[in-house]
Amino acid sequence: MFAGLHEAGMVLRLADEQRTEFLRLKDAKQFEPMPGRVMREYVVVPRALLNAPEQLRQWVEKSLIYVLSLPAKEKKGSGTRKKSKGAKK
Repeated sequence: MFAGLHEAGMVLRLADEQRTEFLRLKDAKQFEPMPGRVMREYVVVPRALLNAPEQLRQWVEKSLIYVLSLPAKEKKGSGTRKKSKGAKK
């Protein structure tokens, strides 16, 4: 996920260097979906940037490029769950 919407606003996923630069923007902050649960790579887009489409587009593109550069996640199992030792057969 490179971007999304949350009750906190629009969020972007950025690389370390870009995130540091982004957080210098007025009213920019790290994304914290729950108190004390900061999602390290994600930032909340300030309202002023939402009203500046060209600047916002640049940040969204940076986010997309960063996420596309990440290695693919390994697929989890086939979707079947193993039964616990105490479960009935």
